[in-house]
Amino acid sequence: MPLLPSTKTRLEKVATDNGFDGPVTQDGEWLLFQSSRVPLRLWLTAMGKTIFLAALSQLHVARALTDHGLELTSPMPQGAVAVRSVSDLVSLHHLMRRAFQLSRTLPDELLHSFLQQTESLPRATEVERMVVQRVGQDLFRQGLLDYWEGRCAVTGLAVPELLRSSHIKPWADCDTDAERLDIWNGFLLAPHLDAAFDRGFMTFGEDGTIKLSTALKESDRAVLGIDKSLRLRAISDGHKRYLAWHWDRVFRG
Repeated sequence: MPLLPSTKTRLEKVATDNGFDGPVTQDGEWLLFQSSRVPLRLWLTAMGKTIFLAALSQLHVARALTDHGLELTSPMPQGAVAVRSVSDLVSLHHLMRRAFQLSRTLPDELLHSFLQQTESLPRATEVERMVVQRVGQDLFRQGLLDYWEGRCAVTGLAVPELLRSSHIKPWADCDTDAERLDIWNGFLLAPHLDAAFDRGFMTFGEDGTIKLSTALKESDRAVLGIDKSLRLRAISDGHKRYLAWHWDRVFRG
């Protein structure tokens, strides 16, 4: 069934509002949207007035959208790898915003941005190398803000100025820029959690639950508000590889 002009207009607005600023292309019953800022291509269509479908070109993004709509096995446009459905425009807005954020960070978009921005920068002196490092650290922080939607990965604290971009495997210990700029190699944490994690007083298990060192006394845990009930709001297989390193090299056991 062809899209109604009013539905097409609404879909175009949702896409534009969420960073898909490229020209719209009609692809059968689908509308294809692209962005000048992320590599993701995204197709939208509607089934009646209450079901909206979104097809995505990046599998890693689609796999990370488990909290947004339902995954379908319905036919999809050429070039798409997955389709999700939502039941209203508000949910579609959230899905597209999240897809845009994820495409800006996964799997190695931060590294690509870093290489582009630092290609012409000199690295002969310590000061010059520090400038290059600052570019990478700023990109990494912005990537974590995008991935965690501006909220602490554990508490949900939503004050970006207070949040810390916490590497799991520290910058200096990474073997490559790919590791340093890997979005899975970090969490966005409230200051007290960042400090405890960085100094090895806590880490996270494979299920995202917090693991506390015996070196942190019960009284100090209470003062900090850190207890075993805390857990990551989400955890991926990518995080687990770096957490294994943190457990072996940083956590105080």
